Amino acid sequence: MVPTKQLSPKQEMERGLRAALPIVLSFIPFAMVLGAQAVQKGMSAGQITLMAGVNFAGGSEFVAVNLWTSPPHLFLIALMTLLVNSRHFLMGAALTPYLQGLPARKVLPALFLMCDESWALMFAEIKRSADKKFNFYFYMGSAVALYGIWVLFTAVGALIGPVLGDITQYGFDMAFVAVFLVLLKGMWKGCKAAIPWLVSLLTAIAGYCFIPGAWYVLIGSVAGLGTTFLMTRHD
Repeated sequence: MVPTKQLSPKQEMERGLRAALPIVLSFIPFAMVLGAQAVQKGMSAGQITLMAGVNFAGGSEFVAVNLWTSPPHLFLIALMTLLVNSRHFLMGAALTPYLQGLPARKVLPALFLMCDESWALMFAEIKRSADKKFNFYFYMGSAVALYGIWVLFTAVGALIGPVLGDITQYGFDMAFVAVFLVLLKGMWKGCKAAIPWLVSLLTAIAGYCFIPGAWYVLIGSVAGLGTTFLMTRHD
């Protein structure tokens, strides 16, 4: 359990930063791959940095970069980004009960900075805490660090990418997989609780293999959510 001693907002933010530090470091190569690939596809360093800062969702940014043409097909990119980011609807809904009572000036930046990693860190914190409440300052300490590093090193990747060439040959793109596995371990609650994850994974793989585009993200999310609903009703 998290110690019950009352910490100041600054101390809570520092604690959130320390908790996120391993993930922050893993963001560096992943963000550099994004920046380098974007420049290779014809985007400028300013364009990819702006997209990273406004969108802040790595999966959809890689999709957008892969779809980038000159001139870009903006409607297609926007639609695919929406599909890939559709999981954020579920993530935000899961956070809603813990955000009750917080003013909009705190809720809005918290939701803007929400990504898979900050969301998972916050739920792990809620699980460990005695009061089971949303710790705003802990969350912001981790989320701001993740956001800042992501935007900064996306820009760095865009600037040095042309010099390094294809940096995926160094295995940098495996950082995302490694982070996901670490987060998955932290959220493990047993085999039964993992059934929706498995259904979501298999459905998404099938969608990826047989349906063009990024529909597999939405299909996997809906399958996992539906499995959870059916299991809850059965229990």
